[in-house]
Amino acid sequence: MVASSVGHPLYYNVMKTAAVIVAAGKSSRLEGAVPKQFREIAGRPMLAWTIRRFEAAEKIDQIVVVVAEENLLYASEHIVDRYGFDKITKIVIGGDSRFESVYRGIKSLPLSTRFVAIHDGARPLVTPDDIDRVVSTAQQEGAAILAAPISDTVKRVQDGFILATLDRTLLYGAQTPQVFQYDLIKAAYERGATENNPDRYTDDAALIEAAGFKVKVVEPTGPNLKVTTQTDFDIVGSLLMRESDDGD
Repeated sequence: MVASSVGHPLYYNVMKTAAVIVAAGKSSRLEGAVPKQFREIAGRPMLAWTIRRFEAAEKIDQIVVVVAEENLLYASEHIVDRYGFDKITKIVIGGDSRFESVYRGIKSLPLSTRFVAIHDGARPLVTPDDIDRVVSTAQQEGAAILAAPISDTVKRVQDGFILATLDRTLLYGAQTPQVFQYDLIKAAYERGATENNPDRYTDDAALIEAAGFKVKVVEPTGPNLKVTTQTDFDIVGSLLMRESDDGD
């Protein structure tokens, strides 16, 4: 399961909060020979931008990156080695689903881990400050996620017809990172793995909710778009290019 380790063994003795960055997807909704997380965007692979945010976050002590087996060498040579990321201690081979990939990332962490920040590799805009804010909130509450209020009117639809208009003041769009107490999220994934359809949990917080725990919402201070389509790719590329022009 664990394909590669980097860093110093003594690092595990002082590690408190680990980030699991999931980049094992096939990018089926964005056409191209190269998965989106490895495509060049604003001068560097998208995944490198994402990792850079967690490198800069003060409350992240260790980073584990989860990739598909066929992308292991590329991730090691063209992202970890090329950019000299200091906090990455492991590259883990992912599974056939996001659930399995995250679970493998969690299981690869040392038992000394206190909190885990789970993040999509295709969200390169998240700010280090927002990462730190979510970690701080999780340290107080046990579980916290980035989530933004929904501005559109939301309809509940069945068979093409509206059943109800939902109160949007109560609705938020879930983002990542999602940060949890380590033993809490590990146990939640262990329970999920015994179910017939664990992929029904569309984010990590859903597993915690199913276990009966509350999850605190932290609103992001800036855009945190997940790249899914070519339009998303173009928008994120423009924003990252603007950052580069501003000297970030």
